[in-house]
Amino acid sequence: MRQVVIGPNEAGQRLDKFLHKYMKEAPSGFFYKMMRKKNIVLNGAKCSGNEKLKEGDFVKFFLAEETLEKFGALSGCPAETDEYESAFAAFGLLPVVYEDRHMLAVNKPAGILSQKAKPSDLSLNEWLIGYLLKKRETDPAKLATFRPSVCNRLDRNTSGLVLCGKSLEGTQLLTQAIRERSVRKFYRLFVKGRLTKEEILCAWLKKDAKSNQVQILDHFEPGGEPIKTGIRPLQSGLLPGGMPVTYAEAELFTGKTHQIRAHLASIGHPLLGDLKYGEKRINEVCTKFGVKNQMLHAYRVEFPDSFKEPDGNSLVITAPLPECFEKLLTEMVDHR
Repeated sequence: MRQVVIGPNEAGQRLDKFLHKYMKEAPSGFFYKMMRKKNIVLNGAKCSGNEKLKEGDFVKFFLAEETLEKFGALSGCPAETDEYESAFAAFGLLPVVYEDRHMLAVNKPAGILSQKAKPSDLSLNEWLIGYLLKKRETDPAKLATFRPSVCNRLDRNTSGLVLCGKSLEGTQLLTQAIRERSVRKFYRLFVKGRLTKEEILCAWLKKDAKSNQVQILDHFEPGGEPIKTGIRPLQSGLLPGGMPVTYAEAELFTGKTHQIRAHLASIGHPLLGDLKYGEKRINEVCTKFGVKNQMLHAYRVEFPDSFKEPDGNSLVITAPLPECFEKLLTEMVDHR
């Protein structure tokens, strides 16, 4: 017999979902058969699988060790943690700009993936677990049934705030708020030319999966999705050599692939440094000022009232600007 006591990161989910995580190789029918025969019980009683687990509940498995091993049950140690430790070693101590017991926000540098694109990748997702292992806020046994994860994604070469769930409760709350669009996301950016007014841009976005590129349309076409982007100029100026640029803030009302980059390029104001939607000549000029990627930074996140600070105010998280942003701001000659 084996007994598992439900901890805070297993609580809040259905029993059948927990069983699938605990014995990854077992088919669903196996669990329901074992529950009917009382070979798997919850708190000493017969169960059906749809019970919602609470912290302190205990699940007993009246199964042979050979059966548990056959279906991939973890005996206190999950899969190897090498890749998590490797990611933490590779990326170092990234700037964590907010952290509590349920969530954290990382100021991701450009050049790091939010999540794996292929199995061999190291991403922020692996770094997060490596970071929590280093702090001893998780361990190999806890990772058997819950793995912390990033809850929003940025392009590899976009910097700024990535929100991460440390606990099951934190992950669920963040995921729901992002899905319901009750979290407001603001980006800082540099574009070609002079933007003169604050406005909300609306269009249609159509993605080409093969090229991983999107097209902005002013009308609906099959496969297109509506997008809405707010833009507010903060400072216009000239870079040395006379190139007009604008430092601005954008708000994402919809969150589609490459939305800000493609939307602004479609109105004649591509981001500086953007190799996919920008202008080659401008990008070449900008390399003189240390620009190596698109000048787009996830700067601020404003949470709904359900996320409260200790002082009672709603939570707002800001990520300091990267060095390349600060450099361009000092190089600009104001011409408003």
